[in-house]
Amino acid sequence: MAQFTVTGDVDPFLHVTLQANEKIYCESNAMVMMESNLELKGKMTGGLGSALMRTFANGESFFQQHIEAVRGGGDCLLAPVLPGSIEVLDVGTTSYLITDGAFVAADSGVSLKVRTQSLGTALFGDTGGFFICEATGFGKLAVSGMGSSFVLDVEPGKDIVIDNAHVVAWDSSLRHEVSVTTSSGGLMGRLVNSLTSGEGMVLKFSGKGKVVICSRNKGNFISWLRKATSGNG
Repeated sequence: MAQFTVTGDVDPFLHVTLQANEKIYCESNAMVMMESNLELKGKMTGGLGSALMRTFANGESFFQQHIEAVRGGGDCLLAPVLPGSIEVLDVGTTSYLITDGAFVAADSGVSLKVRTQSLGTALFGDTGGFFICEATGFGKLAVSGMGSSFVLDVEPGKDIVIDNAHVVAWDSSLRHEVSVTTSSGGLMGRLVNSLTSGEGMVLKFSGKGKVVICSRNKGNFISWLRKATSGNG
């Protein structure tokens, strides 16, 4: 099995060491450096149907990069598109759901499939619309969120509420439901209060498992960047 190591303090690399004939796949343009023993190809991971579903439903690349140690072992360095940290998760007895744009790389034994979400989560959860990617199989999975990352442990009887824009990935066995941070009034009233007050939608996780979160809100950062750019123009 390939070895995944996060290296670097600020905007780190994912350092992957492969033995002869081992394979990984990663998001398009993630490869920064690789040794000459390795071979890079663009492929439709999971076939045409899966590739189309990931592209149109979750904004993932149609072709992903596949790196194989065809001439012996070697190392490569990968990096996510957005600045931020990387978390390496073990897929096996645990499978993970991944938000849009969070996937970085995975062992060839890990399958990235698309599954449907409930209507409420799809409309308000900001986790991937009606469809979301699930990592199953066996091997390492690397995910990334903007800014620093942290892994939370959800325990029975100790539910955790997280702003949905800061959720990167979570144990698929966890139960999650969408709510708004405003507690009073009916649903429409709470939605209006949430929008006008700046309070956002949140996800409530319960059960037992891990949730990966990030420190930065990508949407807020993009909005700030647009305002700053238009102001300077």
